[in-house]
Order: sequence, then C-alpha cells, then structure tokens
Amino acid sequence: MSLLNTVRNTIVPVHKEGYVFVAAFFVASLILGWIYEPLFWIGLVLTVWCAYFFRDPERMTPQDDDLVISPADGKVSSVQMVTPPAELSLGHEPMLRISVFMNVFNCHVNRAPMRGRVVSINYRSGSFVNAELDKASEDNERNGLVIETSHGQIGVVQIAGLVARRILCWANTNEPLDAGERFGLIRFGSRVDVFLPAGAVARVAVGQTAIAGETVLAEFGYPKGPVISRRS
Repeated sequence: MSLLNTVRNTIVPVHKEGYVFVAAFFVASLILGWIYEPLFWIGLVLTVWCAYFFRDPERMTPQDDDLVISPADGKVSSVQMVTPPAELSLGHEPMLRISVFMNVFNCHVNRAPMRGRVVSINYRSGSFVNAELDKASEDNERNGLVIETSHGQIGVVQIAGLVARRILCWANTNEPLDAGERFGLIRFGSRVDVFLPAGAVARVAVGQTAIAGETVLAEFGYPKGPVISRRS
C-alpha cells in the first residue's frame, strides 16, 4: 500500500502554468543533445524535474470552519506573534503568524486555508532574499490576500524567494473561496504566511512538514495555549 501511495503522490497531473516550462526544457534537451549527446540525458532529467515541480495533486481537505489548513507544501519555518504587513489593513496588534517554506522540490500550488470571501488583494514589489529568513516577510516581493471567515479576517501572504521570480494569484476580490481551493502558485522556491486573529491556536511546530490542503496549522476554540516560537 505504501508503494501505491508513493506512486499516487509522485505521478500526478501537471498544472497548466507549467506546460510552457516543461516544453522549453524538453526542446532545450533536444538541442543540447544534438550538440553533444550526453547533454540530452541531463536535459531530460531536468525536464522531468520541471514537470514534478509543477505537479498539481488532488488533496482531501478537512471540512471544518474551525480549522486552518496549510496553504502550501513545505516546512513550517515560523510560529509566532507578529504585526501583520501594513498593506493588509489588519491592524497594528500582533497576530499569530504561521509560515510554510517551500523548497524547489515541493509542490508550489497554493490553497485557501479557510472558507471565506476575498476582501482585498495587495501586491508589493521587493527583493528576493532567502524566503526561509524571517526578514523575507518584510523585504521580499509578496502578494497578500485578506479573507473574511466565520472567525474574522485572516491574512494569506505569498512571498517570493531566492529563486522565485513570479507570484501568480487567480483569486479575485469579493469572490468566495473554499478551504483547500487553489488560489495561486509561486515559481521556484518561496513561502506563504498565514496571519490569524485572536482565538486561533497553533497545531503545528517549527520544523514540521505541512501538506497544502490537508495539514491543520491552527484551530479556533482549542482550549490549550498556542505554541509560539521566540524571535531570533
């Protein structure tokens, strides 16, 4: 059964945003192979990696409005109280921020962490430092969504990383989103921050692996205190 699950999670559809990149890698492989045959096989491996990067697997999302689901595949890199970015207009009080860092081998399709209505979408240009660093939340190019949920407004910020050079967002203002619904993609290494209002309690710790659309990052109404990491 584990082998079948591995195959199911590896051989998955490629998102349409990746078609042009996969085709370009393959054409480049053919050209390089014509020049020097061993280069074809190197290019072919890179083509397979490109298709793997743009994979878009189906996910089984928990249907519970009290749960906050991971918007990205990757590693939980931060769980702490932080003032949200000014462009989100979520106030000046610290909110629970949970960050998920995506490396170049993670699936980069982003999904809505909760069901709600998109209140605003705000893009900010910036630099491209390592997205795993805490300062990336303030310095890097980013795109922020504010979603009105049954527990108040939450912020979801797509952050470009060291290699990423384009953030894609398919959501529109005033449109509804279901928990786990695809809303965007970041190309080649990046991070997603989720800002949560009072009442949210973290259900993950730094270093934990998260799966977009499935892993529960936080919960509203949970009786225990949040897991908060210290700022470095």
